[in-house]
Parts: sequence; C-alpha cells; structure tokens
Amino acid sequence: MKLFYALLFIIFTSCTYKVQAETNTVSTVSSGTVSSTTPSTASAPSIVINQNDICQVGIGIGLQSQILGIAGSKTFKDLNCERLKLSTALYRMSMKVSAIAVLCEDERVWSAMMMSGTPCPIDGKIGIDAKEIWDANPERVPGYVPTKETKKIVQQSEKKYSAKSIIGAVLFTLVLL
Repeated sequence: MKLFYALLFIIFTSCTYKVQAETNTVSTVSSGTVSSTTPSTASAPSIVINQNDICQVGIGIGLQSQILGIAGSKTFKDLNCERLKLSTALYRMSMKVSAIAVLCEDERVWSAMMMSGTPCPIDGKIGIDAKEIWDANPERVPGYVPTKETKKIVQQSEKKYSAKSIIGAVLFTLVLL
C-alpha cells in the first residue's frame, strides 16, 4: 500500500507545474484594455476542530495541474486518545479493573504490566489466574507475532493487493494523460 501512495505522489508531482499569477495588460489606441490571467490553484478545504476534547486529527491536500485541480480533506481517529479517554471515564465510575483492561489493549501497557508482576485482567480474572490464561493463550496478547505459517498466508495476500495497487496506479495515470 505504501508503494501505491508513493507512485501516486510521484505521478501528481510530476504533472504539476509552478504557476505564477500574472496579469498582462495591453492598452490599444482604439479604446479597450485586454486582461489575461492564469487559472486559480486548487486549495484544500480546511477542517475546523473547535474542541480540544475530541480524538480526531484533520488532514487536507490540494493538487493542481494545468488541466485539473483536485482538493480533499479527511479526519482520522486517534485510537490512543480514545483509549485514554475511555479508561479515564471507567476509572471515574470506580471501575478500576475495567479501566486497566482498556489500557492493556496497547501492547506497551501490556508489556509494562507483565514486567511489573501485575498481569492485565483477562476473562474476569486478575493476578495469578490472569497470568495463567495469558500464558496458555499467547495469541490473545496485544501485538502478538504470528507463527511462520501465518506470516506466509499474510504475505501472499499482501502481494495480491500490491499488484492490484500498481495496476490501478498505471490505469489512473493513463486516464490523466
């Protein structure tokens, strides 16, 4: 997928030219003034986020060539921010084990809890009982690294998608020409 975005970026940047807004005014003896201006450039719409208590990040982009101008914007969720807010809300409702369980969805927190000797809660169990369940089910650990067989299956599916992305980028380029 990174390759697709890189190709798309290269395609658009190679098609764009720096256009300076110039106005040429020619006066004739007869009576009029002739004015020619360059077309306006594409500008990305702004995303206004008025509150600082939301877990959204806004991004916008605009591209302009001599023929076509494209602009767009999108918001993305900050999952870590959401996790922290959920945990805080649960803690304020005196649900401390649930608050820790939400934080333990992050592999860094899970690892820190295991290193400190207080394993994350799982299936309603805490302490030694939770550690036994974690040890018996390593695939449930956040950030679990799959076995070699599982990695092969994932790599094969990624190759299919990357080939489709390259074909799509080539077709998109042909459409622009």
